[in-house]
Amino acid sequence: MKTRLAVLVALVLTLCSALLLNQSGAAQRGRPPAHATNPPRANGGRIPTAPPPRSNPSEQRQTERLPTGHVNDTPHVNHNQWFGHEPANDARFHLDHPFQNGRFAHVGPAYRHGISRFDAHLHRFWFVGGFYFDVALWDWPICEDWCWDCGNDFVIYDDADHVGWYVLYNVHTGAYVHVQYMGM
Repeated sequence: MKTRLAVLVALVLTLCSALLLNQSGAAQRGRPPAHATNPPRANGGRIPTAPPPRSNPSEQRQTERLPTGHVNDTPHVNHNQWFGHEPANDARFHLDHPFQNGRFAHVGPAYRHGISRFDAHLHRFWFVGGFYFDVALWDWPICEDWCWDCGNDFVIYDDADHVGWYVLYNVHTGAYVHVQYMGM
């Protein structure tokens, strides 16, 4: 009799657990991802693919010529095209020890990152999880007024032209800056 009761209780518990898990999964599927409520505003609402490496290292920055006749040479992405990227042979990007703090693994458009901490004086920011980066000194004026704590608004790309550097892309402004991974 006791074994029948134990089997019956085990069966009821198993069915209840399965029902709760199924309802929990359905609720999660019904909820949009955190970044779905904050879609990208730049680049036509799309996150671009990684910047392509240059075929000619001495090729100069590409500027965007606007229909108004103006020229935009700031680092930004428009219509999936990367503008304003520094030449591959720019001496400012030379590092004696590239990746000395390791490599950051969560790169590319599949990963949107939020900032958990930001230090304007050191030009440094931290992603959730403790990973932190330094913004290149010469790029700081581009990003100093960004909303660093507005949500999952940033994508990191490997910089194919400058070994040891990454590119931080702001999905709402379309601008990007060069950063170095400093570790955890």
